[in-house]
Amino acid sequence: MNSGKALRTVQYALAYLGALISLYPIFLMLVSSLKTNIQILKNPVALPTKLSFAAYEKLWKQIPFGSYLTNSILVSVLAVLLILLLGVFASYYIARYQFRWNGALYFFFLLGMMIPIKLGIVPLFMLMKNLGLLNNMGSLLSIYTAIGLPISILILTGFFRTLPRELEEAARIDGCADFGVIRHVLVPLMRPALGTVMIINFITVWNDFFFPLIFIQDDAKKTIPVGMMSLFGQYSADWSMLFAGLTLASLPMLILFILASRQFMDGMTAGAVK
Repeated sequence: MNSGKALRTVQYALAYLGALISLYPIFLMLVSSLKTNIQILKNPVALPTKLSFAAYEKLWKQIPFGSYLTNSILVSVLAVLLILLLGVFASYYIARYQFRWNGALYFFFLLGMMIPIKLGIVPLFMLMKNLGLLNNMGSLLSIYTAIGLPISILILTGFFRTLPRELEEAARIDGCADFGVIRHVLVPLMRPALGTVMIINFITVWNDFFFPLIFIQDDAKKTIPVGMMSLFGQYSADWSMLFAGLTLASLPMLILFILASRQFMDGMTAGAVK
């Protein structure tokens, strides 16, 4: 018994230590955003002697950070919604309907995880140019949807196959069509998988720097990762403003993670089938 308590104590200590190590960079980022550049350069890891919100004020006045934030939220939310919508229907079709090319279609989607899309950036750029989507949010939405669908279909298809078919048969007896079965019966049970897909794709889209840099030229349409580059000068950088921007940029991800984690736990209990 004593050895069990000692082992549990060690496990808790290691867990708390890991949590502290993981949270320390976030704490340092928040603290640095409340310091001046002189304080950051003089002692980067020290606590501020006096709290200063000047970096946040300069961030909103000197660069269009509000536009960057709005663009990032808009692109991320729309891309995640498209991925969830298309992923659910495609995964349901692959998991529930057996036909000759079922395995080939599933493998075709999984190829998107094996082939890096950045290898085809030149033909992709020409395609977006011919479609008139350069310097347009539509280019980012189409690319992010294509990037997010493979892993989403992998997760959702596996989850669909674990759900008993008796639930669908009972819903069809009550008069539900396929869309009604998906919406009213299966989707509520899939909240754990949907939460996982949402978190993975939101973080991917929110943090992406490469594609907005290539396809967006107008400052008013840039997202946060690209817009924050304006804070880096040729010989120096405004570190306090940079940390303030990073702090504000991390808030939507933290909020989404908390909400999606709650949905994950609710789905685990509500979706239990005896």
